[in-house]
Amino acid sequence: MSYIADLHLHSHYSRATSKELNLESLFQWARIKGIHVVGTGDFTHPLWFKEIKEKLEPDGTGLFRLKNPPKKEIDGFKCKDIDIRFCLTSEISSIYKQGDKVYKNHNCVYAPDFETVARINAKLAQIGNLEADGRPILGLPARNLLEIVLETSDDAHLIPAHIWTPWFSLFGSKSGSDTIEECFGDLSHHIFALETGLSSDPEMNWRLSMLDKYTLVSNSDAHSPQKLGREANLFDTEQSYYALFDALKTRKGFLGTYEFFPEEGKYHMDGHRKCNVCFEPEESIRHKNICPKCGRPLTIGVLHRVFELSDRRQPQQPEGAPGFHYIIPLPEILAEIKNASSSGNVVNRFFQQAISSFGNEFTLLTEVPVEDIKKQAGMLLAEAIQRMRAREVHPQGGYDGEYGIIKIFKEGEIERLTGQMDLFGAADITKTAKRESRDTEITKKIPLPDLTEPTGAPSLNAEQQAARSAFYFSFRKARRRSFRKARSNRCCVIYF
Repeated sequence: MSYIADLHLHSHYSRATSKELNLESLFQWARIKGIHVVGTGDFTHPLWFKEIKEKLEPDGTGLFRLKNPPKKEIDGFKCKDIDIRFCLTSEISSIYKQGDKVYKNHNCVYAPDFETVARINAKLAQIGNLEADGRPILGLPARNLLEIVLETSDDAHLIPAHIWTPWFSLFGSKSGSDTIEECFGDLSHHIFALETGLSSDPEMNWRLSMLDKYTLVSNSDAHSPQKLGREANLFDTEQSYYALFDALKTRKGFLGTYEFFPEEGKYHMDGHRKCNVCFEPEESIRHKNICPKCGRPLTIGVLHRVFELSDRRQPQQPEGAPGFHYIIPLPEILAEIKNASSSGNVVNRFFQQAISSFGNEFTLLTEVPVEDIKKQAGMLLAEAIQRMRAREVHPQGGYDGEYGIIKIFKEGEIERLTGQMDLFGAADITKTAKRESRDTEITKKIPLPDLTEPTGAPSLNAEQQAARSAFYFSFRKARRRSFRKARSNRCCVIYF
């Protein structure tokens, strides 16, 4: 059977998360989104683990069901009935020093039963305070964390989280490693999957031959239940913990991922948010990775870091690796159509109507024929979803902690396309205001560097600098070409 799984999220015990992140709310929003297997998050926190044990019961497959699921849906929503299961998950932050370097990375840990979780927690409690945060910060090298997981149970697993995020990740520009072996040492062969994170996609990772043997997964890292499923995984296996992880190890039964457009991620581009400076990598190199306004170091983003470590000019999909499919959260699509806040009442009303009409969000975004969407919800939503599926979007990259913007329609298009009837047959009484772009210095406003001159990096000679610049431009050119190709031929999309 095919099912969708979101295996990295948080509870209300993690910092900067919603108070609504409880098991009942996760259950309800999983149905709204169309997700079949949901992570519990934060099983290392004593109070949350106590709640998990009280409210969940094993289903005999390594997954868990809610003992007393909510009898009512969230007001305004009528969802397709989905048999929701929970997977025991947690994210752990490691901060440690090896040699002269401080490393900071996040890793997700998975277990099939309460007993395994209890043993992992007992070992970690000897190292640091598990009560301080749902995502505990431990002075524990990633290699040693993996060792604890492996020693606790053959069925417990570790997957490095959002591997490119600058500040806390496996390959992060600020405090990460250059190779998996540098991070996990003699236990590296036990790593079988990597989480790409919101600011990268599989194509970007396919530029690194050293990652070919790893299964690439994607999850929401949700800090509120409404953010569930902004990225997720698609399986075609028995719905069980053991079958799920066997699929990730062998790629048999793993059908791929649902992805953010990576430009929307908070760390896709380089930049300095306080100074409203956003650069593509070649411009950062020209400025020696220093903010031209304040003179402080730029936050080097995911695109730049991938470029630094990649060894391929073009992405090369590894043999046996599944495809992926871009999605835009439905509230964001509706917000663009209505020129309203994605979390406001106007969008929420149409969001509820869309879920009630089509069953859940994933079904609408990925399965419902465009003509059926047009008949039930109107031409604008049908056109928006058609363009999303065909990658016909206009991205503006996020940087230094600020989310990017993905626009589907060009300026003035919605007014031209809108007739007397709007979404779901409602009369369009909304005056669409002109959207202003973020007032940010981006590369498009700055002349590109003369490639015959040195561009920074004193350790590189002129020949190396030229090769590096040419390699980067081929990198960006291929990405732009993929968007242009999709616009000219809508069949040019990677489907499952």
